[in-house]
Amino acid sequence: MATALSDMVSQGIIKEEQVDTFNIPQYTPYPSEVKLVVLNEGSFFINRLEVSEVDWNVFDKQNNFNFDSEMSETLKDGGYNVAQCMRAVAEPLLVSHFGEAIIEEVFDRYQEILADRMSKEKTKFVNVTILLTRKA
Repeated sequence: MATALSDMVSQGIIKEEQVDTFNIPQYTPYPSEVKLVVLNEGSFFINRLEVSEVDWNVFDKQNNFNFDSEMSETLKDGGYNVAQCMRAVAEPLLVSHFGEAIIEEVFDRYQEILADRMSKEKTKFVNVTILLTRKA
C-alpha cells in the first residue's frame, strides 16, 4: 500500500506530508516473541503453539481447487482478493486521514501492485496459533 500511496504523491494526487504522517498499526510477531510475552506475563501455560502458512491467492493453480466454471474472473484475481481483505481493515484509517476521494484509486493501484507481485512470486500469510490454559 505504501507503494500505491507513494505513486500518488509523485503524481501530485496527495501530499507527501500526508503520507509521512500516516500509519497503519500492524505488527507481525515471530512465534518466539509470542511465547516470550506469554511466559513473562505468567498467567498461562502454553499447551500448543503452531505456525501455518496460507497462500495469498487461495485459487492459485497449485492449490488444486477446481472452481473455474463457477467463479467470476474477479474472484480468481488474487490481487483483488488480498486488496479487499486489506481494504476491510485499512479503509476507515485511510478515509479519516486522506478523505474519501482517493479511496477507489488507492485500492485499484494496490490491487495492481499485488497482482504483479503475486505473478512473480508465491506469497503467503503466516499465522501464529496458540492454545493456552490459565494457571490456577
